[in-house]
Amino acid sequence: MSLSIVKSVLSGGVVEIAPRGEVDVDTAYEVREAIAEVLAKSRPTRIELNMRLVTFIDSVGISAMVAGFQTAGVSGVKLVVTQPSRFVHRQLWVTGLLGLFGAPEPYFAESARPEVLPGA
Repeated sequence: MSLSIVKSVLSGGVVEIAPRGEVDVDTAYEVREAIAEVLAKSRPTRIELNMRLVTFIDSVGISAMVAGFQTAGVSGVKLVVTQPSRFVHRQLWVTGLLGLFGAPEPYFAESARPEVLPGA
């Protein structure tokens, strides 16, 4: 599986980087490069790494995210993770890095959202 990355400018000077696919030893550099490219072209108020469509991430992918966080920080830009897939959320939790990226809640598709019972 390959990786594709979509970059979008949101309101308030926020840039969203949305990878789709697997972030692993073969593709992790693409995430690092996407963050570096955004920082080279502009100074966003924040970078949101939307991980909703990431189906797999390995230790190299997580290292790329940490490197991107550090690069953004040196530039005075906060990098946060938004809408992590359940797999990404679990990997960040297991590695103890969930808080570093803003402690995002895992993304649930509307059809997969757990039902909340009244009084629960």
